[in-house]
Order: sequence, then C-alpha cells, then structure tokens
Amino acid sequence: MPKSYEKPFLVIGLVFLMAFPYLAEAMGNAYFTSTVSRILIFAIAAISLDLILGYGGMVSFGHAAYLGVGAYVIAILSFHFYDGSALFGLPGTEFAPIVWPLGVLLSAVAALILGALCLRTSGIYFIMITLAFAQMLFFFFVSLQRYGGDDGLFMFAGRSHMPFIDLDNDRTFYFVCLAFLVGFFLLCRAIVASRFGRVLQGIRQNERRMAMLGYPVYRYKLAAFVIAGAGAGLAGVLLANHTRFVSPDILAWTKSGDIMIMVILGGIGTLTGPILGAATFLMLEEYLPVIFGDLSMPLLKDHWRIVFGPMLILIVLFARRGLYGLLFRKENGDD
Repeated sequence: MPKSYEKPFLVIGLVFLMAFPYLAEAMGNAYFTSTVSRILIFAIAAISLDLILGYGGMVSFGHAAYLGVGAYVIAILSFHFYDGSALFGLPGTEFAPIVWPLGVLLSAVAALILGALCLRTSGIYFIMITLAFAQMLFFFFVSLQRYGGDDGLFMFAGRSHMPFIDLDNDRTFYFVCLAFLVGFFLLCRAIVASRFGRVLQGIRQNERRMAMLGYPVYRYKLAAFVIAGAGAGLAGVLLANHTRFVSPDILAWTKSGDIMIMVILGGIGTLTGPILGAATFLMLEEYLPVIFGDLSMPLLKDHWRIVFGPMLILIVLFARRGLYGLLFRKENGDD
C-alpha cells in the first residue's frame, strides 16, 4: 500500500474506533471495550517514546518511569480522598480537572530532572542511566508502604470525577481515552512537522553537525524528552483510572521494554506505527495464552513470548519500519 494511503487509513481507523463500543455491545462482547481502552492508553505511551526514539535518536530504557509517576499521582490523591487524610497539608481529591493535569505536570517535571542528567551522556551510557533512574523510582514506590508497597494500591474511590462525564461508564471512558490519543497524535505530528521537529531529526542524524551550525542541541533534546515524559504521564493517568489499581510494576524495566517493543514492532519514527504496534502487542498478549490453552499447550500458554519473540525478529529483519513499513511503502517501492 503506498504511503499516500496513510491518511485515508487513519480516517477509516478512527471511524472504526468510534463505532467499536457499539459494535462490541451489539455482538454481546461489551467487555472488549475495556480491552481496546487499554490499547489506546499504551498507544499514547508508545507514541511518546517514538517521539524521542524515532525522531530524536534517544534510546530511553526507562520510559515507563513517567508512566508510573502519572499513575501514582492519581492513585495517591484518590487514596487520601477516600481515607480523608491530608497530603502535605492538603486534602486528597479525585477531581479530574485537577489531578489529571497534575499527573501530567509531575511526569514532565520528573522527565525534566532526569533528562537534564541523562542527556549529558550518550550511546550505551544514556541507555544505562535511563534504566538506572527508572529502577530508582521503581524501588522508591516499592518503599512507600503506606501506599501498598510491593502489593500496589487500589483506588477504592473509583475513577476520577469529571463534570458532566461519567468516567465509571466503560464506554464513556473509552471515548475519553480515544480523544486523548487523537489529540496527542495530532500534537506529535505537528511537532514533527515543525522547525523544532526538523532540528530534532537533524540531531538524530548528525548531532555534531547540528551543534556546529549553532543549534543548542542539549536544549532541543531536553525539550523533546520532557514532552515525551508528559505524554507517558498522560498514559499513566489514564491507566490508573482504567485499572483502578497501580503497582510498582508499572515502572519496572520490563514495562519500558514492552513499550519499546511496541514502537519497534509498529515502526520507529512513524507515529502511526506505535499505534499499530501497541494494538498488535497487547492483542497477542491477551489472546495467545487463550489460544494455546484451548490447544492444550500449557507450556506456550504460560510462556507465550516464546512465539512472540521469533515473530518480532522476523518483522525487524524483513520490514525495516515494522508493521508500518509493511502497510505503507513509498511509491518507488522503498520502505
């Protein structure tokens, strides 16, 4: 399929997603709506990572840290609201117009602080230091015994409250997630197409040359890192509301690896690809164990990644830009 078909594909995909909850209910499978909501949430996280990985050349192995920060902000404030106790002298709240922007803001602040330190390194050192900082945050939340520690924290007060919108309704929450995904996708496309995005891509291709041309390379990379952290924080805010539960596992390096796999699987540096990658990865994660269970294959049911691993290798070997490259090839035949 030529690359020029990407926009019609996105429009058709959006129409399908808008109709999906009604189709699922008509088929008697309304619970699929919750499954696809999770895909939409992780698609936001994958797009945010693609912004710095695909366009900035920054291989962050700790991106789930910002996902976790956003999620824990929601859960901790909900805990204090339900408990009636104060946090730093202030009452807890579950009012979405307050806690959601706060979750995104604190994730961005965390990305600013960690990015300011991590971006002073490059290459393998950058990968390792992002991983190290993410693990530090992981163990920090493990140590918060008041908020569940290893066991995690349930949101007994339910999902956040939003005026005139019933977020406890799965269909309504689905459309909120879809709206945020569309908004963040369009924002990232605008960023990539802007002068900022072109400079960022130039830095990925030849950082030294861009510095010699007078561009403040460090500041551009840090700005992109903060935007990506805020995007992951938004995904964390939605994830906490989706599951009504958070745990330190959200920040684990394996979760960062999962998000990176979604980007690689879908297509690095495409923005559309991470959405495809998130959908494919999470659907395989959801249904491969079920399929192997029905086939009486308990080993593969428990270790479904044994099958998924070779699939990922084949896609990387034969599709230079992942699923995106398979779907949308340039008109001249190059991927």
